[in-house]
Amino acid sequence: MRRPAAAVFDVIETLFPLEPLRPRLAALGLPDALDLWFTRILRDAFALDASGTFKPFREIAGGALEVLAAQRSLAPDPGAVAAVLDGFMTLDPHPEAAPAFERLRAAGVAVATLSNGGVEATRGLLERCGLLPLVTRVMGVDEVRRYKPAREVYLHAARTLGQDPGRVAMVAVHAWDLEGARRAGLSTAWASRLERRHHPAMAPPDVSAPDLLGLAEALAGLA
Repeated sequence: MRRPAAAVFDVIETLFPLEPLRPRLAALGLPDALDLWFTRILRDAFALDASGTFKPFREIAGGALEVLAAQRSLAPDPGAVAAVLDGFMTLDPHPEAAPAFERLRAAGVAVATLSNGGVEATRGLLERCGLLPLVTRVMGVDEVRRYKPAREVYLHAARTLGQDPGRVAMVAVHAWDLEGARRAGLSTAWASRLERRHHPAMAPPDVSAPDLLGLAEALAGLA
């Protein structure tokens, strides 16, 4: 594997952990539901995508939350649901995110983001925490109306960056995200801190490290 021309970072959980949303869910009566809720958001996005339907991330997330609440015999009002969803825009990045971006840029590797959320929401999140000036391009699924891990999303990222897919590395904590990227011809970099073990049914990553700075060092160190 050569040093990539660009490193494209997943956003939610890769750059921004979801733990700060837990108190908001607790206020809704769902103190232990964070992992299940996010898993259902992804499941529902994948199902809609597979059926040829695109819905914005916030709509899917809100619907998944309403269903989960109903299954727990809860009936939150729309304002309470919105308060949880608004929490996505208050997330803080992992502390090594900025140093990882800076390390890659110093090695001549462009830094971009590719989220299953919308472009403007992601841009606002990056701007709020000071990461936006380090990012060459903010990309989201609303630009192609498909969800990762659909092949088209990763090819869109490569085209937008003006690179062949093989010159782009996808950086993520989710094995499923990297599986989609690999099938589109991108190289893959996996941070192990979330899943701990890369899914054995999926192709192993080209590069792995416990965190983002470790991945940046590994990618920047390639010839």
